[in-house]
Amino acid sequence: MKKAYLGISFSNRKKFDKEIETLSLLLKQHNYHLFVFVDHYHFQPQQEKEMMATAFQEIDNSDLFIAELTTKAIGVGIELGYAYAKGIPVVYLPKKGSEYSTTAAGCASNIIEYDNIEDIEIKDLGV
Repeated sequence: MKKAYLGISFSNRKKFDKEIETLSLLLKQHNYHLFVFVDHYHFQPQQEKEMMATAFQEIDNSDLFIAELTTKAIGVGIELGYAYAKGIPVVYLPKKGSEYSTTAAGCASNIIEYDNIEDIEIKDLGV
């Protein structure tokens, strides 16, 4: 099974349960496992180096990077840039009406602005 890494900020995670559940089901139909870093790891503020090393290792082992940037997040931006530099396809996934990130868009192989997560199709993700 392939791995799709979802970059989402810790503070936004709980607001996106429905979107994450839908993405997971959609990707599973095409042999992808959705990996949500903030669901698997919890670090203390003084563990910043360990946190980023762990995130980079997980991204290295991924086949797709999905950036949920409805709200700008520095950490997700760093992860996105790392995935892009490693040649991992990047999908920029903001809700319509959110602030547009030109840096995320500049690295993305696909940009999907959505109102309803149910409207996203697997071909939109480039899978």
